[in-house]
Amino acid sequence: MNEPIKRSLSLCTKEGMAAQVMITLMDFYVIPFALFLGATPQQIGFLVAIPHLTASFLQVFFINAFRLVGGRHRFLVLGVGVQAFFLFPIGFLGLSNVANRVEFLIFLLTLFRLFASLIGPVWGSMVSHYLTENERGAYFGNRTRWAGASSVLTLVFWGILLYLLKEISPAIGFLVVFVSAASARVISFFLMSKMYEPPLQMTKESNFTFVMFIRRFKESNFVRFVFFVAGITFATQIAAPYFHVFMLRDLKFNYIQFMVMLVSALVAGLLSSPLWGKHADMVGNVKILKITGLLIPLVPVLWLLSDSFWYLIFVEMVGGFVWAGFNLSATNFIYDAAAPEKRMRVLSYFNLITGAAIFG
Repeated sequence: MNEPIKRSLSLCTKEGMAAQVMITLMDFYVIPFALFLGATPQQIGFLVAIPHLTASFLQVFFINAFRLVGGRHRFLVLGVGVQAFFLFPIGFLGLSNVANRVEFLIFLLTLFRLFASLIGPVWGSMVSHYLTENERGAYFGNRTRWAGASSVLTLVFWGILLYLLKEISPAIGFLVVFVSAASARVISFFLMSKMYEPPLQMTKESNFTFVMFIRRFKESNFVRFVFFVAGITFATQIAAPYFHVFMLRDLKFNYIQFMVMLVSALVAGLLSSPLWGKHADMVGNVKILKITGLLIPLVPVLWLLSDSFWYLIFVEMVGGFVWAGFNLSATNFIYDAAAPEKRMRVLSYFNLITGAAIFG
């Protein structure tokens, strides 16, 4: 492994920690923020569905956009900078008195998700290019551990802060949350700007359409994998957006209890990700996917048995453990199955199908 790649992998790990701060704040506090703005359960569903579908659909038309700006690295730096820009106005919605604040939130979140979807395949193509097939599980497992540590600290800090500010000004609390998410993305911008881009040779075979991709369902193990993940995603997202609503509105959890629930899942994933990564390198990603794919349906069943706070912490830890293995192996399966010149297009089609599943 040459020096530019070693340095880039180190930067990538640090960038992942900064990015995870932003992702954690957006994924875990957008729904509580929408509830603060007065969103109905139906609007919460749209808040999740519309940005994911729009972003997944539009990214297919921008698969080759990185060429227009001079390469994958330049595209990533530009995309991360623009994404940070859209984060700042979200927090100010809590202080505004404009009508249709929830609809504005959905609009801004759609723009945010769009740039995330454009960045994702290009980032996956470039970073996976740094590593051999036998190195990815261990590296991404370790990167996930550090990113998970950032998530835990972020959730704990902001959960306590929102709890303390609830009686003073929840709007100020949420403003600081989203400004902090934008600031973390700015840090990602500077770290990513120093990374190295390996040369990428594009071939005619790498330029295939979405229809051509789908037509290979019977013969392609990878296409069947995509629909397997989409099926899991569809089933999960039937309930996933409403767990936060259930905890905050129905179970009446305060922000400290809400934070502890989320942290318990993250800690379980944090501790298990390196183990999943090493095991996947030894036995293969498919075996891990089969095991975790059977365990995932059991997690929502456990939610039916009790609404005890301490019991649900245990359930969240089980879910965090299982999902850590599934997500890590699914990502590595894509990198292993697709050649470097095909990864951006494959990831875009993967995101389109799973985005449609989320919307459904």
